[in-house]
Amino acid sequence: MAERQPTRDEDKREFAEEQASLFRITLAPLVWAIHFVVCYGLVAVTCAKEWDIVAVRTGLLIFSACALAGIGWVGFAAWKQWNVAETGDFVNRGGRAEDRHHFLGHAAFLLSVISVVGVVFVSLPLIMIGGCQ
Repeated sequence: MAERQPTRDEDKREFAEEQASLFRITLAPLVWAIHFVVCYGLVAVTCAKEWDIVAVRTGLLIFSACALAGIGWVGFAAWKQWNVAETGDFVNRGGRAEDRHHFLGHAAFLLSVISVVGVVFVSLPLIMIGGCQ
């Protein structure tokens, strides 16, 4: 039995989904990188200019919470795309388009986990170090 060719609309929808998947893969590490640069850069400028470190620390902790929320949102969307709860397939070894779609969700989810760890480790000095020395 021959496999049916997708229609033009189905092709466009699949391409849009894969484009969103590729964007989702880069979003969590991008949030982590922006968080890293803002935190370290602002603390360095604060110490150099002798600004109020307590106010900057409080603002950065709020910024860190927002970064974690954003990464959590990306991770949840990636978890739903991975669809492991329904398929039970943790590996996605097949070469079908659906398997590739699930794999991109899997990769985005794991990158979200790594990004959460990165944001937490960047935020630890804000909590543990008292001020500029």
